[in-house]
Amino acid sequence: MTASMRVRRLVTSAAVTGLLAAGTALGVSGTAGAASTPTSAVTVVTGDHHDRCEWKKGHWEKTWVKGHWEKKRVLHKTWHQGHHDKHGTWHHGHYEYHYSYKWFYVPGHWDHHWVKGHWDCKHH
Repeated sequence: MTASMRVRRLVTSAAVTGLLAAGTALGVSGTAGAASTPTSAVTVVTGDHHDRCEWKKGHWEKTWVKGHWEKKRVLHKTWHQGHHDKHGTWHHGHYEYHYSYKWFYVPGHWDHHWVKGHWDCKHH
């Protein structure tokens, strides 16, 4: 019983290794743009040896944003005093909120934006 279990494990691991090798070979022979997940290899060389593709991981990139005008929402609050109406009932004071839009100038500044992971292919 123990020997048959070892044989089963050996056969299973050989089959899994073969499937992984076939999948890797298929991934390398396919187009680099169609690959949606990164491979474990950092550099992939295609069949014609003229293209060299490298997987670039996603990262934050610092870029300069030049000065520009932006339209922003502005809050205006108006206070209404409390008062007695003609029947003598007291009405509490309250704020009334109004929104409008105003143009503001934003001076140039550095900003960070996310660059998604991608294949970078250099043609020789």
